[in-house]
Amino acid sequence: MATTFKNPIIPGFYPDPSICRVEDDYYLVTSTFEYFPGIPIFHSKDLVNWRQIGHVLTQSSQLNLDGTPNSKGIYAATIRYHKGIFYVITTFVESQTGARRNFFVTAENPEGPWSDPYWLDDCPGIDTSLFFDDDGKVYVTANRRPPEGQLYPKHMEIWLQELDLETKQLTGEKYSLWDGALKCIHAQEAPHIYKVDGMYYLLIAEGGTGFTHSITVARSESIIGPYEGAKTNPILTHRHLGKEYPIANVGHGDLVETSDGQWWMVCLGSRPYDGGYRNLGRESFLVPVKWEDGWPVVNPGKGIVEAEGVKPTLEEKRWPTVPACDHFDNPELWMQWNFIRTPRGDFWSLQERPGHLRLRLKPETITDAVNPAFIGRRQCHINFAARTKMEFTPNNEREVAGLVFLQNSDFHYRIEHTQSGIRLIKREAGHEEILAVQPYQHHQIFFKVEAYGQSYHFYFARESEKWKVLEENVDGRILSTDVAGGFTGAYMGMYASSNGVLSSNYADFDYFEYIGLE
Repeated sequence: MATTFKNPIIPGFYPDPSICRVEDDYYLVTSTFEYFPGIPIFHSKDLVNWRQIGHVLTQSSQLNLDGTPNSKGIYAATIRYHKGIFYVITTFVESQTGARRNFFVTAENPEGPWSDPYWLDDCPGIDTSLFFDDDGKVYVTANRRPPEGQLYPKHMEIWLQELDLETKQLTGEKYSLWDGALKCIHAQEAPHIYKVDGMYYLLIAEGGTGFTHSITVARSESIIGPYEGAKTNPILTHRHLGKEYPIANVGHGDLVETSDGQWWMVCLGSRPYDGGYRNLGRESFLVPVKWEDGWPVVNPGKGIVEAEGVKPTLEEKRWPTVPACDHFDNPELWMQWNFIRTPRGDFWSLQERPGHLRLRLKPETITDAVNPAFIGRRQCHINFAARTKMEFTPNNEREVAGLVFLQNSDFHYRIEHTQSGIRLIKREAGHEEILAVQPYQHHQIFFKVEAYGQSYHFYFARESEKWKVLEENVDGRILSTDVAGGFTGAYMGMYASSNGVLSSNYADFDYFEYIGLE
């Protein structure tokens, strides 16, 4: 049996991890931004092997993402458990300059169903967290601009206020807890409070979620402060390792104690490759923690998140692996599939043609802040192969269907079956360029895409495995946040559109296969 584990523990676009333990079970949630369903929830017995058990926000009544711009929507969530109830609190960011609205939901079973949101009044900022004190009181923490004003760009402070679980609203005074470990590191956010040996510990993310990201810690004898920062701050960062280190922008952590008294931290990080580009977005990592002189020390003797580490001393529990190929034989979509924004309209079906995913063409396109006819999954490997079999007969030049490899609405590749043939479109910064065109007049088509680092290769075929090159060595860097901006990772999926006009046409997908080649 292996004594080590590999990071990330959850690869692909699964950022801002939060974790809680319930006896011998561990539950973890991550951010989802403009994707639906919102907030995937994972389960583990050993902190290393995780299985997705559902999503927290699965109904349109819980999550209305209409018009939400790229990389807005659901920001960092926190999961906690108290007296038989699971709580998830999170921030809904409406737009670049619009409201940041905080809410929480509850469930007796982490697999759901989860309640509709309890929206919190006068609850500013992002990255809300919950803390249940041993005196029965409950508190919310988040960030905000300091009431006396910002002293430098992105200067924020962490605040705390009591939550009344009966009224589902904040009550009492707001307390300012923290506004920077070094009085110069910006973007104070992602606060979590823990009580260890009678002391309150405040964990904070600082430095922004890019290369200068870090985690700092402070402590106090009183939950309302004053908080003393650790002289060892930041207790975790990779900004000193240089831009060629294989794990970057580490930060935004959450602590958990195992049943045998060990401490661990989950945090986000990215794996840059081929020149420092991060197509996979921000992923979830695991790192050990020990307490020395009343302070947490991350990965003692090393102080960084490693690609391979020593496993927790927990009994290993592996879960059945998710098959590489979805033949669309189940009555519901697999959990890894997502929509862009809240799905509107009856545009997909697994029942109309059993064993197929039917996508009806919608007038909406993937280039706008709408809900297009797109069903996709995350890219989780640096090298991968994806393929599908599609049946589609376009009735006019506006009708298209195929695959999309997506960073956002303005940065992606589309391989489309059109009335005149097959084409590969590159969309970069909103500008579109047709990279390749091949004549094709058949109802059935196979698509395949292989990626080796930042080199993407696109193929099509009329018959299985008889591949023809559409275009090879296509630059994948536009699928990274370093080019496209934002906070999400690359997606891929099936797409159909009638480009602005109504249509009764549809495309049938027989399967979708994704294989990591690492």
